[in-house]
Parts: sequence; structure tokens; C-alpha cells
Amino acid sequence: MDTSALMMPVESGVRVFDELDRLLGRFECVAPRAVLDELDGLSRGNGKEATAASVGADLATRCRTIDHEESYADDALVELGPEFDFVVTNDAPLRTRLLDAGVPVIHIRGKNKLAITQP
Repeated sequence: MDTSALMMPVESGVRVFDELDRLLGRFECVAPRAVLDELDGLSRGNGKEATAASVGADLATRCRTIDHEESYADDALVELGPEFDFVVTNDAPLRTRLLDAGVPVIHIRGKNKLAITQP
């Protein structure tokens, strides 16, 4: 899970875990440490983004936290992506990087549904 995925419920109205259940059935959710750090920093601000980040941080408790070498969340996801079946993101540049690295991506399709894109 990346930061944008965990912020989807507020930013896009997507019930991300319900949608993942629909797409995948049973799954294990993981979040890189850098994603949690990014959510923490964003949640200290004001407005809708801070609210979305705060909700995302709460949702992240449903994910296993994994440590890594990269300090930037997107770099961590690209580094770790090949170890997992999918990366969930709503970040278009990150999606492109992941697909170029051969990592399948789950992202928003339409208004509030998630879909899988294969590399």
C-alpha cells in the first residue's frame, strides 16, 4: 500500500479494503515504513489532505509494516514491489514506474472501483 492508497477513502470515496476484498479475496496488506512516515507528516497539516492522511494512518494499522533501505516512499515501493503480488496506488507517476519495473498495480478505475493493471 502506498500513501495515496491509504488516503483513498477520504480523497476519492473508495472503500479501499472492501475493494481489495472484492478484487483479491483473501490478502495480506503491507506498508513500507516510509509510507507511514509520509502519512504522519501529512497528517500534521491542515485541511482535507491532513484529514485523509490521518485516516490513512489509522487504516495502516491493518497492514504489516516493513522496513527497507529507501527513505522516499515511492522509491521504497519500487524497490519492494517485485517481492509482492501487487502494489496499490493512485499515484500515476508511481504506477508508471512500477509497471516499467514489471510490478502489477491496483489503482482506481472509474469513480470508486479498484482495478488491476498488469505490466
